Amino acid sequence: MSLYRDEAIVLRTHKLGEADRIVTLLTRQHGKVRAVGKGVRRTTSRFGSRLEPFMHVDLQLSTGRNLDIVTQAETLGPYGRPLAADYSLYTVGTVMLETADRLVEAEHEPALQQYWLLVGAVRALATREHAPGLVLDSYLLRALAVAGWAPSFADCARCGEPGPHHAFSVASGGAVCTRCRPPGSASPAPETFALLAALLAGDWAVADASAERHRGEGAGLVAAFSQFHLERHLRSLPHVERV
Repeated sequence: MSLYRDEAIVLRTHKLGEADRIVTLLTRQHGKVRAVGKGVRRTTSRFGSRLEPFMHVDLQLSTGRNLDIVTQAETLGPYGRPLAADYSLYTVGTVMLETADRLVEAEHEPALQQYWLLVGAVRALATREHAPGLVLDSYLLRALAVAGWAPSFADCARCGEPGPHHAFSVASGGAVCTRCRPPGSASPAPETFALLAALLAGDWAVADASAERHRGEGAGLVAAFSQFHLERHLRSLPHVERV
């Protein structure tokens, strides 16, 4: 039985037996890992509270036959408590954890970019650096881009004709020109296109200055784009409160 250390964000947990818990982690070096936290549901557990969703932790694990075992846990970012205490933040964070869980399917395969994106988004959410909805939409766009589904908000996603364009097609991959525009395409405001481009690029000066109506329009497009490419509905997304 070999030991290894890694940093991780806790994605989800499941009860196991009377006192144990199965923890699904997105780690820095080993990608997605499922591990057992033995006795962590007991009130006397040394690190049970560190193995809750949203927690950013430094772990020591031992390799097991089917599941690894958490033997040590130290807190790097105590994000679980502030997010669990605020329903609007909690629902946004849950969408991000579910998305990361979907995008990183294989276990023990490094997914460093997805890891750092999630760590940064959870930190920004917990510390209220930006509006929760903007943090969520930026995370979704960037995580999908890393996974190979980068949307276009300027040039036509189908033929490459330089923009700006005035239509958005989820199935086509973003902005579309007049010739390529399929039936049912949305017609976002130019300011919404600019906001989405800023969220994808991480341009927070532009994103933070955006108007609420453009944030709402952009959120609808991001939700549709995300669920189209994930091929299944995000169960947590309908619970997000958009204000």
